[in-house]
Amino acid sequence: MRSLRFDNRFIRDLPGDPLDDPRSREVNDALWSPVAPTPVSAPRLLVHSRSVATAIGFDADEIASPHFAQVFAGNALITGMQPFATRYGGHQFGHWAGQLGDGRAISLGEAIGPDGRRHELQLKGAGRTPYSRHADGRAVLRSSLREFVCSEAMHALGVATTRALSLVTTGDAVIRDMFYDGHAVPEPGAIVCRVAPSFLRFGHYEILAASNEPGLLARLIDFTMDRDFPELEGPRAERRARWFRTICERSAELSAHWMRIGFVHGVLNTDNMSVLGLTIDYGPYGFVEDYDPAFTPNTTDAQGRRYAYGRQPAIVHWNLARLGSALLGQIDESSLQDGLDHYGRHYQARARAMTSAKFGLDEMHDDDIALVGDAYALLAASSIDYTLFFRTLAMSTRPEDFLAHAYDDARYHASLPKLQDWLLRYAQRVATIDPAWRLARMTSANPLYLPRNWLCQEAIDAAEQGDLAPLQRLIDATADPYTDRAEFAHQAGKRPDWARDKAGCSTLSCSS
Repeated sequence: MRSLRFDNRFIRDLPGDPLDDPRSREVNDALWSPVAPTPVSAPRLLVHSRSVATAIGFDADEIASPHFAQVFAGNALITGMQPFATRYGGHQFGHWAGQLGDGRAISLGEAIGPDGRRHELQLKGAGRTPYSRHADGRAVLRSSLREFVCSEAMHALGVATTRALSLVTTGDAVIRDMFYDGHAVPEPGAIVCRVAPSFLRFGHYEILAASNEPGLLARLIDFTMDRDFPELEGPRAERRARWFRTICERSAELSAHWMRIGFVHGVLNTDNMSVLGLTIDYGPYGFVEDYDPAFTPNTTDAQGRRYAYGRQPAIVHWNLARLGSALLGQIDESSLQDGLDHYGRHYQARARAMTSAKFGLDEMHDDDIALVGDAYALLAASSIDYTLFFRTLAMSTRPEDFLAHAYDDARYHASLPKLQDWLLRYAQRVATIDPAWRLARMTSANPLYLPRNWLCQEAIDAAEQGDLAPLQRLIDATADPYTDRAEFAHQAGKRPDWARDKAGCSTLSCSS
């Protein structure tokens, strides 16, 4: 395998931990710890992303070589790789959790692709680090497969995200208690290599403020601007203010897209928020099926529903406020408030534009707000699938065409009079809009293929038995999520009855 070009600026320019072993400990005056991946017994490449591999600089022969699986299982290194785990903290479910860090993720280095772009390569599930606390640093196939699939699907959906290069099984069993209910079982281990220009999170800055390390916090801010936001120019104070405003704007864009496609992150802690505005850390995520703003797939959040679908925009703002609090003293308070205010304005503008596209409107008029609000109320009452409602609406305003997409026939029929009335109002609203233009607008804003939890679970169940066909079909379908293709009719369907209460389909935990 040829050598990649690495420019490991994070560990070159920022102070690291003087210790180089994976023992759990509090780390101070450092942003990273050197740590090697723990080898596995029998690595095997299951799938990889061709587009990510090409961007990094791998060709097909290199990917097919046994050495590729060895490297991306953590058993070998390519020249230039310098493995490390990073230190960060975070607010988890609204409370400060102290030091967290990369407990089961080890970055191999920052590869520079053929086009000059930076790609940090990070193995998730590669073994213990100083930040693992009482965990084993490993990951299981089900969680790794879900992360690989959703990372690549989100990219195809047009949502900012970390990417995934490879999914490798380890040949080793990992003990997991999926629902933390005392029923731990051995599961097949796996490692996903995720890729991003940077994995810096809100928590990287929070831990330095909480630990009273202002000098290191200042260094990290300036490093981040220089490496990851080179477009920001001018005096230092102005650059920092624009940097925070940019983080707020990208976060607003991200949360608007999540709402557009019905994505629920599941664990929107501040340590799971990227300063680049990327979707990061795919754990107990899900997609809205029968529409419910209170929906969360995360069993850990079942009572409080802090991170429910409808609360995500407000939670992102709350998380930005926590980041702003950490930056007090580095950025003046008025600039921080300006950034937070900008989040609200930008989110509203982008959400309005995306809603207009979802409904196929030429523009969103003030009197359309009632029409849209009534549509969402109808979705909640009628149990019609969120995704399939909009795909059907693009082509039909006949009430009977929506019945097949309802999860509860009784609720659908009870809502039928209101649905008929609403569809008539909608038809009148779009009567002057060119039908072909409206169809193109709606099908480009409303995906057909999503990595729904039940589809992921089908792929997991089959992969655990050695059958990769369902996984590959799901990957192929979600690679082009807006184009209807007959061969993927199964992947375009609503949730089947068997998946309503099945673990991994309706409910997931943070270990998922």
